[in-house]
Amino acid sequence: MMVPLPRILAIDDTPANLFTLGAVLGAQFDLQIANSGAMGIAQAQESLPDLILLDVRMPEMDGYEVCRRLKADPITRDIPVLFVTAQCSSAEETLGLEAGAEDFITKPFSPSVLRARVLTHLTIKRQADRLRSMAFIDGLTGVANRRRLDEALEREWRACRRTRSPLTLAMIDIDYFKRFNDTYGHLAGDVCLKEVATALMGCMGRPHDLIARYGGEEFVCLLPATDLAGAKAKAEELRGAVQALGIRHAASDVAPVVTVSIGVTSVLPTAELTTERLLAVADDRLYTAKRNGRNRACCIDD
Repeated sequence: MMVPLPRILAIDDTPANLFTLGAVLGAQFDLQIANSGAMGIAQAQESLPDLILLDVRMPEMDGYEVCRRLKADPITRDIPVLFVTAQCSSAEETLGLEAGAEDFITKPFSPSVLRARVLTHLTIKRQADRLRSMAFIDGLTGVANRRRLDEALEREWRACRRTRSPLTLAMIDIDYFKRFNDTYGHLAGDVCLKEVATALMGCMGRPHDLIARYGGEEFVCLLPATDLAGAKAKAEELRGAVQALGIRHAASDVAPVVTVSIGVTSVLPTAELTTERLLAVADDRLYTAKRNGRNRACCIDD
C-alpha cells in the first residue's frame, strides 16, 4: 500500500513565493497552498496538514495573527508552524516565536536547508503525535478513550457543520455485562471487552471513523459524513460482528452468546444543536433498544 506524502500547507499572498515553495517541496511532499491568512486558517482546520509554512507580511491578517489563531484552536494547535519570510531581525523572530511558531526561516533560503528544516519538524511532530496517542488510548481495550472521543467529536462536528454533512453517533452497550462478570469473573469480563472492542474496530472502514470506549461496557462509534441510512447499516454491522464472536453468555436473557444494544442518531450539525445533544439522543435511543428486547439497534433522524 502506498504511504501518503506528508501534507504541508503554504500560506503566502505572493504567487511567486508559492511557486518557489512548490518547486522546492512539491516532489517530496503533498503541498497545499492558501493566498491569505483567513483562507489558510480555514484550510488548516479542514485538511489538518502535518506542517504549515507561513509568510509574515500579508494584507488583512498578518502571519503573526494567523499563527496565534492556529495555536489558540484545539484542532490546529499541534500543527508545527514555520515562518518563511524576508523579515530577519531578532525582534521579528521573537514575535514569531511568541506567537507560537516552531521555527523562523529567512528568505532567500537554501532549498536544501528548507527541506532539512521541514523534515526535522515533521520528525518531531511524529514523535509528539505518538506520545499524544498514548494518552488517547484506552489501556484495557486498545481503542480510543473518552478524551480522544471528546476531541474527535468536537473536530468532526465543526467539519460537518462547515461542509453541511451529516454526523452519526452510535452508543453501544454490552447486554447483561454485569451478569457476565458475576458468572465468569472479572478477568473473563476484561477479555470479553477486548474481543468486543476488536470486533467493533474491524467494522471501521474509513480513516475518520472512530470507535471509543465510553466507560465500563459502553462504546461509542463516531461516523462523519454518514446519513441515517448509512447509520442503520453500520449499526447492524456492529451488532452482527459482536454476536458473531460467539462469546458464551449463559446468564443472558437475549442469546446464549454476548450481544450488544445500540442507540443511533444522525444529525446535520447547526448552530442550534450541540455535541451534548447528539450524545443525549444516542443514549436515549440506546435505552429504547434495551427496553425493546436488546440485541438490536434503535435509530432516529433528529
